[in-house]
Amino acid sequence: MILIIDGLNRHRYTKLLDEMFELRARVFRDRLGWDVEVTDGKEIDEFDALDPAYVLGIDDEGHVVACVRALQTTGPHMLADVFSAILDGEPPLRSATMWESTRFCVDTDRLSGGKSRNSVSYATCELMTGALEYAKESGIQDIVTVIDPIMNRVLKRSDCAPYDYVGSTKPMGKTSAMAALLDCSDERIDRIRAFAGIEGDVFMDSQSAKALEDDAAPTALDQQRAGKAVAKPAISAAMLRDWCREQLEEADTAQDKEAAKELMSTLEAAGMIPGNGVKPKRA
Repeated sequence: MILIIDGLNRHRYTKLLDEMFELRARVFRDRLGWDVEVTDGKEIDEFDALDPAYVLGIDDEGHVVACVRALQTTGPHMLADVFSAILDGEPPLRSATMWESTRFCVDTDRLSGGKSRNSVSYATCELMTGALEYAKESGIQDIVTVIDPIMNRVLKRSDCAPYDYVGSTKPMGKTSAMAALLDCSDERIDRIRAFAGIEGDVFMDSQSAKALEDDAAPTALDQQRAGKAVAKPAISAAMLRDWCREQLEEADTAQDKEAAKELMSTLEAAGMIPGNGVKPKRA
């Protein structure tokens, strides 16, 4: 599912953001060899301080498995201030209806192959769908994105080929970088959904999003991750005795009544419930 984190709610999702920054470090520094700054295992740059919007793909266990950053082009952005060589001397793109999409990546270690819901292919398409739908609902018409040739092929295979490119391809680490243009149209979104078999709303509901906040109460799954035993509700002797009495009162047949009495007698003898004077009939 897709979760949007922006300047309004990022203070509630610092743990998820840390996961995202760690994923970016593994992908852009370790896998692609880009010249990015990594501190304490997290890849964070100056544009993360500009309150961008982050589109996160979250798996069933609440982990970040995909992410992309959206930033306005009317102010500082990567194509204008970092990858300006791509523009070949042309002025940077700036428009109130255009966002820059950068740091698109997926966790190929956690995700599987194929096209299942937990696959790299599905997570990639779900992230693209979420990013485009979020941009469209925000009044954005176009996205400019700095990508490498591999991502360019991914876009084409996913029926999300760029409608144009800006400037030219330039060397970047172990690969190259280019600037592509995508429209935030229903037609493009529908093509991606059809390719990946995505149906329904891709965005996380408010209750699920709330459960991922920093101060959310830990779930049983969280406790298991931490290697702790999951605490079970305590059942008092009185509660157990009352339950036995209910079974006895609700018994419909003589056989069921005898079985309920036998159970109460056994629990009394074991000291699990206080005696109540009900004795089972012996044959």
